[in-house]
Amino acid sequence: MFKKLEPQEIPDNPFKLIGSDWMLIAAGPPEAHNMMTASWGGLGVLWNKNVCFCVIRPHRYTYEFVERAESFTLSFLGEEYREALQLCGTKSGREIDKAEATGLTPTAGSLPGTTYFAEARMVLECRKIYFQDIDPEHFLDPSIQDNYPQRDYHRMYVGEIVNCLLK
Repeated sequence: MFKKLEPQEIPDNPFKLIGSDWMLIAAGPPEAHNMMTASWGGLGVLWNKNVCFCVIRPHRYTYEFVERAESFTLSFLGEEYREALQLCGTKSGREIDKAEATGLTPTAGSLPGTTYFAEARMVLECRKIYFQDIDPEHFLDPSIQDNYPQRDYHRMYVGEIVNCLLK
């Protein structure tokens, strides 16, 4: 059972939480959602709001869902779900039902039209408040371009953290 907490009470190190443990970004209601694994993003304070940011490449199926939605979720799973996270990061929801393939249970979020996963140990429910396409003209460190051999630059989404749920 989840309990609600304030984002300032998140017990995890955000660098490990996102960069090493990974997260599932999901958008859409349980009956019509998609999710993808991500290891790039962040948590912080912007515009006097508790926020997260995540990045999605336009060719990803989840991009379409996040574009249509007003909100999205970030689900953080335990290490026992590493294979599920691997699958969600390498397979497209256009080709397979990722929830069925991984055994994850889509659950309706408290924000309209959102989905998170019952197996998550922590969930952030976020309302989109900003987006920005990554512009390579603004790279101050030329090595960043190495992350984009196909020139498929991410779109960054900033979400206000509306609910933080922890098991």
